[in-house]
Amino acid sequence: MTVTREDLNPCTVRLNVVCEPEQVKQSFDRALKKLAKNIRIPGFRPGHAPKHMVEQLVPKDQLFEEAADILVNATLKKAIDAEQLMPDTSTAPSVEIKKLDQETSEAEYALKVPLPPQITLGEYKGLPNELESVSVTEEEVNFQIEEMRKRRSTREAITDRGVAEGDVVVVSIKADGEADARAFMVINGKSFPELDEAVAGMEVEEMKHLELPFPENFQDKDWAGSTKSVTVSLTSINSVKLPALDDEFAKSLATEGVDDLKERVTIGLTRSKEIVAFEVATDKLLTLVQDSSEIHVSDNMWESLADRRIRETAQEQGEKGKSLEQYAAEQGLTVEQFVEAWRERAQFEIRRALVIQRIFAAENLGLANEDLNQELFEMANEYQVEPAEMVKMLQENKALDELQFRAIQRKVRQFLLDNAVVAAPTE
Repeated sequence: MTVTREDLNPCTVRLNVVCEPEQVKQSFDRALKKLAKNIRIPGFRPGHAPKHMVEQLVPKDQLFEEAADILVNATLKKAIDAEQLMPDTSTAPSVEIKKLDQETSEAEYALKVPLPPQITLGEYKGLPNELESVSVTEEEVNFQIEEMRKRRSTREAITDRGVAEGDVVVVSIKADGEADARAFMVINGKSFPELDEAVAGMEVEEMKHLELPFPENFQDKDWAGSTKSVTVSLTSINSVKLPALDDEFAKSLATEGVDDLKERVTIGLTRSKEIVAFEVATDKLLTLVQDSSEIHVSDNMWESLADRRIRETAQEQGEKGKSLEQYAAEQGLTVEQFVEAWRERAQFEIRRALVIQRIFAAENLGLANEDLNQELFEMANEYQVEPAEMVKMLQENKALDELQFRAIQRKVRQFLLDNAVVAAPTE
């Protein structure tokens, strides 16, 4: 076996491995023997039929795939040991088969070996503290309560007046030359200007003929971006009726009254703003540390993260009936651009995670049960499930490590903020 080495970066080594003919032959023999156990040939027990008969029945792609796995598993560690490498055990090597020929017993593959990360932390104490104070205005509280009222709103059929702004309207639009009309439900004032203007003041069953320009983003793609002569008629008009802002409404939201509701909304908004301010301020601190640190990681670390996230995205979109190409296009990207964006993001995330873990270890911060419980409740709140259900979800997805890392990250962010310095005001 011949091994040649190329150092791609301080933490990634590529080995080119050329296997001996005997190693290749043995791998094919073992692969055929393994696959033969699933072959049924009359007159022979499974795994005992003559080799030439089995070879005719085993699919070539399965044979080569199995032989490649056997060959790599048998030679990978020898190749790494030959170069006296100490791989990063938390990250798997990657393999690219370059040649595999059964007839000539030739095989060659490239092995990308990850080495442990190398990190020299920059200064992470005494950094500028840019945490902003937060406040909640009366307008913000009123807006949130108005949104609550909208969620409890009811619809009331209108028969004694025309369409007013904010009404929910079912409108029928028939294009000249088309056999059938198309029905749409719109909120007057929130569809597109020409349609809003056309239906304003119209009453149920009233009709109007006009030239109607449809916007580029119109829901019916064959009409989008075109102007058509259409007949518009109204099928129904409903107004949205909000519940009165009184103690009865407030009590329906599990509060004691309007004043208590406003107080709770204020507390909730304040907490939300504090969380955002904390994230923004500590993001800046982490960026300062990351930019001043010397960080080397293996390509394998970020490549495996990017590949996993791309696979997960493809699976999620597939369940919605979309391809990865369609999803990328919705983001204004080609698939190639989408993949490259994830590769860049994965590199950033890996480096940031390593900085966080190194600070956590350097300062012996440690985690208590209350830290994990706090993070569990935060995650449960994000996913809008009970904590017990959140634990079950994490276990099923083998993601309990994520809970721990989030708790570590929160601890490190707080440490950086506690050790940051508020800049003196300039005169």
